[in-house]
Amino acid sequence: MKSFSYTARDASGKTVNGVLTAETPIDFEDKVRAKGLRVVNFTESDSQTKKTLHKFKTKELAFNCRQLAAMLTSGLTLVRALDILYKEQPTEKTKQIWLDIYENVQKGQTFSDSLSMQDGAFPPLLISMIAAGESSGSLDVIMQRMSDHYAKENKLNNKVKGAMVYPIILLVLTVAVVLVLFTFVMPTFAGMFDNPDDMPALTKVMMGLSDFVRTRWYVLLAITLVLVFGFTYGLKVPAVRIKWDRFILKIPMIGKLIVKVYIARFARTMSSLYSSGIPMVECLQRSSAILGNAYILSKFTENVIPEVKQGEPLSAALQRADCFESMFYSIIFVGEESGALDEILEKTSDYYDDESDAAIQRMVSMLEPVMIIVLGVIVGLVVGSVLPALYGSLDNIS
Repeated sequence: MKSFSYTARDASGKTVNGVLTAETPIDFEDKVRAKGLRVVNFTESDSQTKKTLHKFKTKELAFNCRQLAAMLTSGLTLVRALDILYKEQPTEKTKQIWLDIYENVQKGQTFSDSLSMQDGAFPPLLISMIAAGESSGSLDVIMQRMSDHYAKENKLNNKVKGAMVYPIILLVLTVAVVLVLFTFVMPTFAGMFDNPDDMPALTKVMMGLSDFVRTRWYVLLAITLVLVFGFTYGLKVPAVRIKWDRFILKIPMIGKLIVKVYIARFARTMSSLYSSGIPMVECLQRSSAILGNAYILSKFTENVIPEVKQGEPLSAALQRADCFESMFYSIIFVGEESGALDEILEKTSDYYDDESDAAIQRMVSMLEPVMIIVLGVIVGLVVGSVLPALYGSLDNIS
């Protein structure tokens, strides 16, 4: 299968650009003519080596899974459902991806293999779930389950982003106030001192910082860029990333709230995978990878998964790894003893979804006063440094 990027004209003479997949240039031209277009020029490339056109977000995944679930439940074949789905896509990029999938399934490829051929457009979790649904003959149920999963994931992501808006605004405001104070306010008071050596210690420090910001701003910018790029590069080193992610979990108060968010995601993913008949080891691999925490992932890779392979109960392996909170281990233990682990995980994910919502709100409520206090301290230092100059000028007036 090859990819053809083309420029064509329609019946009215309007120029149209697009991408199509075809086996040969002749097949490509037939497809273009079927669209009522006349090819002006085109370039050919191997679709197996092309870069991903689009990586689907949780909102898009929830929509596509819901649409497929509805069509499959109503009795449509998978090929017909994919044909309808790709035509409903809002952008050319997503339409092209679903068209490729439709054509591959029509030629005999499995749905899961067709998804995996899209080079990272779809998450591994979805591909694994669809493969399990194809094996068990319950693809419609799987698609509905994944629709609910990604809808909840999107809801959680939106809550995190929405909750961080106010702290980010405060941070930007703090930086802007500091720059204005040091660049414009402080220099106006420097001339009020007849002898700079008579300045109080605090005033000297603040005036020195003001001069540095005004005259050596490029040094400050360079230091900031070095720190940002150094931190970003450091997080790409596995050992550094593990230590950083472990540090996040150990932050007083905030770390426990972050753990609740991780438990909600882990329980929801485990519930979806395990209830679909996927082996426990693969469930653990997928569920731990989706958290995005290198420290927890290393604990699962080095401890939890090997112990489960050796026959250890999941609750005991999780408790020894000590990644989550003790109540979660007890819930897993009850699920194992009762033989209803999938049902327990589903109820637990609902419980921790509510807990994670409350945790996000508490984290934001902690960040807001911290930012306000930092801003107040900076303004207080500036005011404290210029007061002697004001008092001196008032004495001169007297």
